[in-house]
Amino acid sequence: MASEHYFSSSPGSELKLRTIHAKILGRDYELSTANGVFSPDRIDTGTQVLLGSVPAPPPGGNLLDLGCGWGPIALTLALESPHATVWAVDVNERALDLVRTNAAKLSITNVNAVLPDEVPPSIMFTTIWSNPPIRVGKNELHGLLQRWLPRLESGSDAWLVVQRNLGSDSLHRWLQGAFPEEFSFVRASTNKGYRVLRARRRTGLTSPIDIIREP
Repeated sequence: MASEHYFSSSPGSELKLRTIHAKILGRDYELSTANGVFSPDRIDTGTQVLLGSVPAPPPGGNLLDLGCGWGPIALTLALESPHATVWAVDVNERALDLVRTNAAKLSITNVNAVLPDEVPPSIMFTTIWSNPPIRVGKNELHGLLQRWLPRLESGSDAWLVVQRNLGSDSLHRWLQGAFPEEFSFVRASTNKGYRVLRARRRTGLTSPIDIIREP
């Protein structure tokens, strides 16, 4: 049913909370998930690939988890960069409630779980990590990236994980065409059928992009 898509603003089914055990930064945690959100039973493979491929996030500034779901990326960012402000953004209000619950369980106080329009327009990001909602459709996905990538600070990186069979290479080509002057895009790594794409916002002071070799 359309109401049960994880990218719906308000899942139509009755809330059924569940508890899972998930490993974040090598430590096991007991976390809350629910029906009506993305990958409620575990940290999905794409997110695992992303978290295993990216360097440590910046120690400060504003960090964005775009399409946060129940929060594994946002929680990782917050634990790794306790002096930064992490913005966990999703259209699914149930998912945002779960992020807040899980942040409280981990005694994390630097996560803002918000709807897209609740991010102040003046905020720029020192990094963006995202397992974007590919299944929303090409037009919606492109609009999402056109909205948020320009809010990356100059010289900073965004990291996107996309399943190869769901169009990672075509998305890479589209990004290069949509942002030809402002960004550089490379395939940073490939693992378990997923591509990790790295976007760097250009600046004259930025060193060349280094490519992480495939395992």
